[in-house]
Amino acid sequence: MIFRTATTGTRPALRRVRTTVAPRPLRHRLGPAAVEEIPFRASDGVRLGLTRVETGDSGRPAVLLLHGHTASADMFLQPETRNLVDVLLDEGYEPWLLDWRGSCRLPYNETGQRYTYDDVALYDIPEAVSYIRGRIGDRPLFVVAHCIGSLTLSLSMSAGLVPGLAGVVSQGVFLTPKLAGRTSLRMTVAGELLKGRIDHIPVDFRKVGLRSKYTPLFALASRRASCPDPTCQMLHNSAWGTGASLFVHGNLSRTTHDRLAELFGPAPLWILPHLRRIELARSVVRWHDTDHRYRALPPNALDAAGRIDTPVLLLAGSENGLWLDSQKLCHDVLARRQPQLDVTYTEIPGYGHLDPFLGRGAALDVFGHILEFLGERR
Repeated sequence: MIFRTATTGTRPALRRVRTTVAPRPLRHRLGPAAVEEIPFRASDGVRLGLTRVETGDSGRPAVLLLHGHTASADMFLQPETRNLVDVLLDEGYEPWLLDWRGSCRLPYNETGQRYTYDDVALYDIPEAVSYIRGRIGDRPLFVVAHCIGSLTLSLSMSAGLVPGLAGVVSQGVFLTPKLAGRTSLRMTVAGELLKGRIDHIPVDFRKVGLRSKYTPLFALASRRASCPDPTCQMLHNSAWGTGASLFVHGNLSRTTHDRLAELFGPAPLWILPHLRRIELARSVVRWHDTDHRYRALPPNALDAAGRIDTPVLLLAGSENGLWLDSQKLCHDVLARRQPQLDVTYTEIPGYGHLDPFLGRGAALDVFGHILEFLGERR
């Protein structure tokens, strides 16, 4: 049973929180002894997932990996490809993986407490960084972040909550989110039309069935689709109904393509108001204006970007069908407004939004840029 409370101000309604449910197991090909699953709970009570990959070498620099919304740490561990964790291990790094509260390994998007990206920026990322620093001592700590993981990290960084990082690789979007006009319009219309009717948009048609309230959404996603798989249609052809595309189809291996419903979960509609405010501002803005708990976060992260004290590599695929040229825009804006910052931009030809990590050729085409950036600063 779901319990609802009255909404006051901008505070989201709360529902029963399944904070005791452990994250579902990660899928990987590493030895069991090499993967340390750490019980980790944010200070607001939400259980998260934190994983350390044991290397046997206590002197390695650490790299924290942050997934996008509805994805999980699985996106960095795909057993069917040479993944980012494999590459980091071979190059002498100690990988750490955070499943923040938007992970599909956790229950919060469907059955847990509603949240905004403020919560991720204030609790999840800074507290994970603090824990890791307590374990690694004075070794360098890098962060590689994707999509909303990167966007919320930018809010944490501009708030001064994660100082002293050795370097940050931001993939897809950072301080200046930019959506296509039709994507923004569809997001706004969908949020208004579906508000009060459904909580989330699923990606796995097998779980909802043909006779469900979600059938029209899958039917809409299938229009002009070249792939018959409903999950691929929802992600590649529609991006949860927004009309955007999340990857270049030919860049995925068949195995990864068949695992899309495992790698990505349902998108919560109740997060849309915050996402729309961010997109309209073309900046990462705080949602909570009156709740004193969030005063540590700046109202506008771009205005506070001068507090960023670490080198940043802005990475993006040339065919990013979701965030378009947000990273190039971010580089240009920061070069003009904060020229003292160490920010570089690299574009990956022929790649979209997700395939820079999920693509079968990512180890050859993408990961070298990440390793070069980390290697110059380790």
